[in-house]
Amino acid sequence: MNDADIIVVGAGPAGAAAALVAARAGKRVILLERGPFPGSKNMYGGVIYGRILDQLIPNWWEEAPVQRWVVRRGTMLATETQSVTIDVRTTAWGQAPYNGATALRPEFDNWFAQHAVDAGATLITSTTVRSLIVEGGQIVGVRTDRPDGDLRADVVIACDGVNSFLAKEAGMHHHTEAEHYTLGVKEVHRLGVEEINKRFNVASHEGVDYEIVGCTGGIPGGGFVYTNADSVAIGVVLQLPGLGASKRRPEDVIADLKAHPSIAPLIEGGEMIEYSAHLIPEGGFNAMPEHVTNGMLVAGDAAGMCLAAGIWLEGVNYAIGSGMIAGQVACEAIDRGDVSASGLRPYDERLAGSWVLADHKKLRRMPDLIMSKDFQVRYPQLLCSLAEELFTVRNPQHKPRLGRLSRRLAKENGVKISNLARDGWSAMRSLG
Repeated sequence: MNDADIIVVGAGPAGAAAALVAARAGKRVILLERGPFPGSKNMYGGVIYGRILDQLIPNWWEEAPVQRWVVRRGTMLATETQSVTIDVRTTAWGQAPYNGATALRPEFDNWFAQHAVDAGATLITSTTVRSLIVEGGQIVGVRTDRPDGDLRADVVIACDGVNSFLAKEAGMHHHTEAEHYTLGVKEVHRLGVEEINKRFNVASHEGVDYEIVGCTGGIPGGGFVYTNADSVAIGVVLQLPGLGASKRRPEDVIADLKAHPSIAPLIEGGEMIEYSAHLIPEGGFNAMPEHVTNGMLVAGDAAGMCLAAGIWLEGVNYAIGSGMIAGQVACEAIDRGDVSASGLRPYDERLAGSWVLADHKKLRRMPDLIMSKDFQVRYPQLLCSLAEELFTVRNPQHKPRLGRLSRRLAKENGVKISNLARDGWSAMRSLG
């Protein structure tokens, strides 16, 4: 006899969503977590976009453990000494139902998983899944590190993170090349509530999110700054092959970012209280694994559900969306009595028909485009230099002609106008 109808491996946002949906549908659900509590081992930059939660927990914003509601979103292009920032601020984002929030994953994941437990799921912590149990080509459970720790179920939902061992064991991962992954490295500096309010020009419940390109010393990637309640998270994401070739340590790249003239005043004098690092699946649609096999579905980071497309850097919402759909499909397949790959195939179909996979497919060209040397180095240099020249007053000289100035600076910064036009068109096609 099976121990459960559904076993969910990993109690992050994807796993909690899958377990919550399945438990509410009346299924016997086991939610496995290798840490001492959900979120204890999870790390990310810091912004959660919660619209998908509206479907699972009405008025979630009244109870979720958020740090600040993001009311300012800045996209910064930087060189060593310059920066140009598009800074969007709106009061609408600081009012219910809100747009995005900074949060601490140990708090948020634990809160979300508790909703699954309240719905009837059984949470088992401090337990590592070692392998799958396969019989006759069908996955029928998992083998854990506990004594007599084999657990059997009709369906396994793998939400075991970016380096999903379960998806690999099942032969579902075909894009494990290092260029599809980045290393996210983060420091958290305590500054105090009032100091953050003053430096970022916000009220106590309001937060700021900066995403930065051109700040990683030529290593493909980017930087970020997020405000928590009384601390600031600052860090970088670095493409693995580029980081290896640079021979640099990630903390040295963060040190350069902290010393940047546009960033240093924001964190000066802060006490570092946390340093963490984590792999991120940034290959996008073209690097995703298979999501369905006999007896198993894959969701969240394990399924490559992280959108890294320049102006959009999101993951938790896609994890929740994919986990929710996985839970629904698993329940329906069990009710039909067909949990083979064919019976679970509606998962692929619903992902494709939803915003979860449609966004990734639409923006599938963006990861390679954003990681190119032009986007990482040359274009930030060109745009920062262009802005500096436009606003430098050199009387009695006349104001510069924009076309002539642009051509000169493009040449000086090694930018081919044809490449700029091509990349601009590619980006517009993806966004359009």
